Amino acid sequence: MMDRTWTDAALVDGTMPIDAVPTPSLLLDEAKLARNIQRLAEHVKGLGASLRPHMKTAKSIDVARRIYPAQPGAITVSTLAEAEYFADHGFLDITYAVGVSPAAAKRGLELCRRTGANLKFLLDTVEQADALGAAGKAAGIVPSAFIELDVDDHRGGLKPDDPMLIEVADRLAAAGADLVGVLSHAGESYALDSRHALIAAAENETAATVRAAGILRARGHACPIVSVGSTPTAHFAQNLDGITEVRAGVYMFFDLVQHGVGVCALDDLAISVLATVIGAKPEKGWVLIDAGWMALSRDRGTSGQKVDQGYGVVCDVRGQVYEDLIVVQASQEHGILAMRQGSAQAMPELPIGTKVRILPNHACATAAQHDFYNVVKGESPWIQARWSRLRGW
Repeated sequence: MMDRTWTDAALVDGTMPIDAVPTPSLLLDEAKLARNIQRLAEHVKGLGASLRPHMKTAKSIDVARRIYPAQPGAITVSTLAEAEYFADHGFLDITYAVGVSPAAAKRGLELCRRTGANLKFLLDTVEQADALGAAGKAAGIVPSAFIELDVDDHRGGLKPDDPMLIEVADRLAAAGADLVGVLSHAGESYALDSRHALIAAAENETAATVRAAGILRARGHACPIVSVGSTPTAHFAQNLDGITEVRAGVYMFFDLVQHGVGVCALDDLAISVLATVIGAKPEKGWVLIDAGWMALSRDRGTSGQKVDQGYGVVCDVRGQVYEDLIVVQASQEHGILAMRQGSAQAMPELPIGTKVRILPNHACATAAQHDFYNVVKGESPWIQARWSRLRGW
């Protein structure tokens, strides 16, 4: 092995041995990333819609450039820090898919003024419409906004047949803002786990969103963009008639929650946390690693699924899954590995110093614990690059 310290300079030749990487560290398999990106892009294109990827999971310009290798394209963000970061890298067609506050309206419109970005806001109340209009007048900019729809009682938004839908649209017009369309997120799809149910959720999302757009158009609002999106419904949609764009984010990396829903295979998971074995409690059937919830996150998103994956599934350093070996406990900087309850498998030999990879429950939450990705390709023992990622709001 090469004797190097971990620095950017060490990556001049494009490689660094995984054994030299401090643990815990975040790994990203570029080959799986590319495969995941291509899969959804082809599916959505085949249904006649465009894809507006959500960058909330990756938060990385290097990942964005794998989605748009030729030139910047349309994206979705969940924070204004993301909007600013991507706009500064040339991505100017941005949907900010979180309900807008007066302060966010002011900050977002300043970004529009500074960069020329077309930042589209999200709202579902007349109060937000008034605030956005006032911020636009103060900035000398006509703001653009979506009305958020509630298609499955998951979070915010208006029902398509709610009279407030027209009232908010009228108020936006009166406030001097531009209603660009309607936007929905079928978040309840994360609680499903069958193909039939996921297809039904996608059909419901599409039908409700198209219906809302039709209601607005009948009242004189153009509503040019009809936007749907969640990673499960994006993959299981069979018909997108009337939909202009689809949004999804975690599909780039996938995770154990998406695996439990049935959207992906374990082999599709593109990120993992590299950790080192630091101890053992044979009498308890435990192996200790140096990755706790500070590296893995506290997310226990699989706990309500048919298969509880603890704090993550354990793989060897090449990324091959150890059957039934999971992270059963996590404190701040310690993880405890053990065989899944009821398993007939024996604990693998994991001496002190052994490197393992942990597949995450929730890619967004795990990636958020780290400042950069160590980029790998398949089972290669070499780090190919280091890609920075954004943190904060």
